[in-house]
Amino acid sequence: MILRRDFISLLGGAAAAWPLAARAQQPAVPVVGYIRAASRVPSLFLEAAFRQGLGSMGFEEGRNVAIEYRYAEGQYERLPALAADLVSRKVAVIYAGDSATVAPVKAAATSIPIVFRIGGDPVQLGLVTSINRPGGNLTGVSFLGAATEAIRLQLLHEAVPNATVIGQLVNPASLTAAPDTQEAQETVRKLGLQLYVVGATNNQEIDAAFAKLVDQGAQALVIDGDALFSSRRQQLAALTTRHAMPAIYPTRELPDAGLLMSYGASNKDADRLGGIYVGRVLKGDRPADLPVQQSVKVELIINMITAKVLGLTMPLPLLARADEVIE
Repeated sequence: MILRRDFISLLGGAAAAWPLAARAQQPAVPVVGYIRAASRVPSLFLEAAFRQGLGSMGFEEGRNVAIEYRYAEGQYERLPALAADLVSRKVAVIYAGDSATVAPVKAAATSIPIVFRIGGDPVQLGLVTSINRPGGNLTGVSFLGAATEAIRLQLLHEAVPNATVIGQLVNPASLTAAPDTQEAQETVRKLGLQLYVVGATNNQEIDAAFAKLVDQGAQALVIDGDALFSSRRQQLAALTTRHAMPAIYPTRELPDAGLLMSYGASNKDADRLGGIYVGRVLKGDRPADLPVQQSVKVELIINMITAKVLGLTMPLPLLARADEVIE
């Protein structure tokens, strides 16, 4: 015989167990690993673009997908440990958000799907066997990198026609540094100019690199696309102004901070496409079967405020080609 108080106690225990049982029956939310070499605050707009792409595939953070964010804050030596940490958490897919992250993530995640976003040729860099059939656990988005280095130098030459010594600032740790430098060397040779290449892997080395550029008489500067340089945009804009050195960068973040010009792919568009591919992997597509996407949207941004500070008169044909003029 069950006494009334025992029955009520049994009923209460069963009711308390119902939510637990219901939760146990709910499918687990997939976890996406998201890793960048850059600092987080300057990259928040790229996070938003990534989530926009992911959302277009039906995945909303906090509702049916979780995202584990990892940022190296410009310290590339931290990337292997950050990649290993994501692997240990058994994430469903890893998004390698810039060129510097791809090699550490590839080394750490041999079986986890990887979606990359790089500014170079993924076949030439040894990431995939072909554009159309990547063939392994990696696929992603490739935007115009070395292919636009020549155009950046030509635009810079058009803006500063009297500059005969051009500096190039690269991060030697970047996968794309070597092909970008080769493209720059070939271009300046055709233009009859001199190129002086300097490297930097942290903010202290950026200051030292500018001292070398000044010593070598560099009159203008092309800055290689890199997460470190995007994170140090204010520092770079200040240095180019202080040394009266007109400079161009691949993406608009630096002209927004005060650099003279940018020409290259839209980072936001590339990250949006990356988010779409992560969503497709979560839906069951295999990276081996997903062709590497080409982000071909490019834009020319000119900061006329900086041009006036530098005492430059920008050619009207160049201004007419600009997608945006900052005034």
